[in-house]
Amino acid sequence: MTGLPITVETPRGPAEVRITDPAGPPVSMLVLGHGAGGGVHAPDLTRVHDVAVAAGVRVALVTQPYRVAGRHAPAPAAHLDEAWTICVRAISEGLPLLLGGRSSGARVACRTAASLGAAGVLCLAFPLHPPGRPERSRADELPTGVPTLIVNGDRDPFGLPAPGGLIEVAVRPGATHDLRKDLAGTGDVVLSWLRKHSWAG
Repeated sequence: MTGLPITVETPRGPAEVRITDPAGPPVSMLVLGHGAGGGVHAPDLTRVHDVAVAAGVRVALVTQPYRVAGRHAPAPAAHLDEAWTICVRAISEGLPLLLGGRSSGARVACRTAASLGAAGVLCLAFPLHPPGRPERSRADELPTGVPTLIVNGDRDPFGLPAPGGLIEVAVRPGATHDLRKDLAGTGDVVLSWLRKHSWAG
C-alpha cells in the first residue's frame, strides 16, 4: 500500500513523496518522477510502480514543487534537479538506488544520477528532442556510467534514443509519448531489466 505523502521542503517550495514498501524486505529502491505537465499517477508510472513493488522493490513517487503548488508549467531544469536531489537524499536508506521517471522526470533522473550515486536509471518516454526538432538532441543528458533502460514508443514524436554501452532501449510497438499502448508489456520489460541486475526478486 502506498504510504501517506511526505512533505519535503526545498528552496523551490515543498515537494511531495509517496513511498510504497513491498510485502517483504526491499531489494532496492526506485525513485520515480513525473512528466512536465502530468503527475505521478500517469498510466506508465503506475504500471511500473505496481510491478516493481510486487517484485520486492521499494518505490518512491516524487511530485515536484511546481506541481504541488498547482502549476502546470514546469520549472527550469536547474530547479527541478535541485528539488529532486533534496527529495532523493531525504529518503535514501542504503538500498541500491535506482532513479527514473517519465519524459521530463526521466531527464531529471539522468542529469542527477552521477551526483546521487545511482546504481541504475529507468527512462520512460525519454524526450530525445522537441517534436520536429531532431537537431536539438538531448542525448548528452543520458548517463554513460550506469545501466540505463529507456522505454520509448516507436511513434513518439519526441524521438527515439539509440542504444550503446550501458544504455538499453526497449521500443514499444505502436506506442506514442504517453506509452499507454500495452502497459502490461511495458511493465514486463522493466521487470526483466530489474531482475537482470538483481534489483528485483
